[in-house]
Amino acid sequence: MTDGPAPPPPEPGGPGDRSARRAAMLARVAALDAEHAKALAGGGEKYTARHRARGKLLARERIELLLDPDTPFLELSPLAAWGTEYPVGASLVTGVGVVEGVECVITANDPTVRGGASNVWTLKKSLRANEIALANRLPLISLVESGGADLPSQKEVFIPGGALFRDLTRLSAARIPTIAVVFGNSTAGGAYVPGMSDHTVMIKERSKVFLGGPPLVKMATGEESDDESLGGAAMHARSSGLADHFALDEPDALRTARRIVARLNRRKAHPDPP
Repeated sequence: MTDGPAPPPPEPGGPGDRSARRAAMLARVAALDAEHAKALAGGGEKYTARHRARGKLLARERIELLLDPDTPFLELSPLAAWGTEYPVGASLVTGVGVVEGVECVITANDPTVRGGASNVWTLKKSLRANEIALANRLPLISLVESGGADLPSQKEVFIPGGALFRDLTRLSAARIPTIAVVFGNSTAGGAYVPGMSDHTVMIKERSKVFLGGPPLVKMATGEESDDESLGGAAMHARSSGLADHFALDEPDALRTARRIVARLNRRKAHPDPP
């Protein structure tokens, strides 16, 4: 067999050209799906199993229980932090969903990723969600379980992170409700979200809200303390007044959040598109 002339290139718009374009697009979609799967996996099997062993729901499971049955959830920025040294998804899930017939912006820390600690991409993702809530007058529901700022990136988060708390005050001033449900430790910067929200739900023997834990108190003052007396749900519900609602477990806390939204008597700022 002798070498013949090279075959002509595919005719633009012809069957060969369309097949090549389709194959290239499918390859790109498969790559996108693979990166999205990393975000859905959170911290991976090891940390997911440890989280479940503590009797806790995952971030997306909490969102699913919060939303009205059979309603969609429009996730925002699922590939935040892609291409950086931080895990895809930025240890936070954000989106728009329907709760008791009301469209709400929802944010949920993923505690399987570095304990839900916030890095610079987490902050950017949170601020974008707050911006959407303010522009569209949507209630903001924060499902909180966070260790505050990620220590290696603290210098990049500490000062800009003040914008997160500024946004909570702006939403309240604009009469846009803010609701926080605390599922576990919410320390340092993570304590400000429930502290500055209009409605705060805390869970018995689960929620802990303080700027510094017992070891830090011991170092600073020499005083012996424990998580419950320093920042537990019972203390905040009965003494400090930080907790507006005291829940028995995670499903009860999410039911309480749904009841709060149902009693807001909210109306959409703009009609649905035709």
